Amino acid sequence: MGSKLKNTGLVGLGAVAGVAISMQFSALAQKPVEAAIPMDSLRELSNVYGLIKSDYVEKVDDKRLLTEAISGMVGSLDPHSAYLDKKAYRELREGTEGKFVGLGIEIQQSDDGYVRIVSPIEDSPAWRAGIKQGDLITHVNGVSLKGVDMDEAIKRMRGEPHTRVAITVRREGEEQPLSFTITREEIVQKSVKARLVEPGYAWIRVSQFQEPTVDDLADKLAALYKQDPELKGVVLDLRNDPGGLLQGAIGVAAAFLPKGAEVVSTNGQLADSRQRFYGKAEYYMVRGGDDPLAKVPEVFKTLPMAVLVNTGSASASEIVAGALQDYKRAAIIGSQTFGKGSVQTIRPIGNDAAVKLTTARYYTPSGRSIQARGIVPDYAVDETPDGDGVNALRVREADLEHHLSNDRDKEEASRAGAYDEDEALARAGARKPIDFGSDSDFQLAQALKHLKGQPMQLARHAQQTLAHRTQ
Repeated sequence: MGSKLKNTGLVGLGAVAGVAISMQFSALAQKPVEAAIPMDSLRELSNVYGLIKSDYVEKVDDKRLLTEAISGMVGSLDPHSAYLDKKAYRELREGTEGKFVGLGIEIQQSDDGYVRIVSPIEDSPAWRAGIKQGDLITHVNGVSLKGVDMDEAIKRMRGEPHTRVAITVRREGEEQPLSFTITREEIVQKSVKARLVEPGYAWIRVSQFQEPTVDDLADKLAALYKQDPELKGVVLDLRNDPGGLLQGAIGVAAAFLPKGAEVVSTNGQLADSRQRFYGKAEYYMVRGGDDPLAKVPEVFKTLPMAVLVNTGSASASEIVAGALQDYKRAAIIGSQTFGKGSVQTIRPIGNDAAVKLTTARYYTPSGRSIQARGIVPDYAVDETPDGDGVNALRVREADLEHHLSNDRDKEEASRAGAYDEDEALARAGARKPIDFGSDSDFQLAQALKHLKGQPMQLARHAQQTLAHRTQ
């Protein structure tokens, strides 16, 4: 479908734009693969290389040709395998560590082609400079961002520590554009937010699965219980969570599941890709030390629970939602998720470069494959009372070229629910970005109603299906 929108979600400067990955880092030397080398094809490649070197209109750098050949070979496999040069490899590691050099803002593409501030990170350079949620960044160092894609916009705002960047923003209520000169710093990004949204009910948001995520979650849960020991329910918010480290997903699920429960299994060609992962410290701790989940009060394993998801929920967040759904531990509320059910492993190949290679599919505890299907919520609830808006038009895994098939189903599932593209675009164009966790968050309000045993306002297609069933 040509009009589907790019699934950018929320992007912290320095994090990987787009859909992140359930991934593992591997520094192990790989045994040579004993396979017949297609000599005829290699000769053909060599001939083309020679022709470019001898006949192309300009001289071409050898390293550039070989790098592009590697990149094309890996990138043709599936949408998530890629060659990572020195810069891309460094940025990926920074994103998973929760640290990066930048301004300290979460951004998304605006409907008018600029970059919108979703939120400045507290105590970051942007936050201290006075950047506010909803600001539109129109220029960076005097150059317009109109029509510039997210990756390029992030590139322009990134840089070395202690260097300065000038940005121009358009702010609602201000007649003239505002100019800021901000010094880049290393930002430590917190991937977990939590608060009591009303007495007895907690809201916990995981925006991405990074190395510190499980520790951050454990601290937040302990603090919530200390603040209100009489908790009645908890909402885990995974909307627009693009994924991240597999260990983070296992740890987050383990915090709410019975001790030692299976969280996910994987299957691929390599023996070490055929595994089952359980809610035990050895499966979710990235580094040594004490088990961070030991500090989490036991009540969170039995407390009534709802999980919010949308089309921007991908990969590691789908692992968590799928596990909690399989064990009937939580009600999944929202819209069908992205459908990325594969694991990528990072293999260093020297010269500070690496290959990000899809090495396995993953499966929920009951054996479901999420690949190209996603998690279908128990209760379909739109982003707003009048429809799902832009969320209904986002690209999903099944829309990507060369995506892996779902090996547990003969046919891939279509998007759950019907929608009108023109209507969705019109509604989205007139709507401000949703402030997750705020008083105006419609889906959160419906999740709280569910926890209280009150009727929810379901999505229109869900209402129609329910009406049909009762006739």
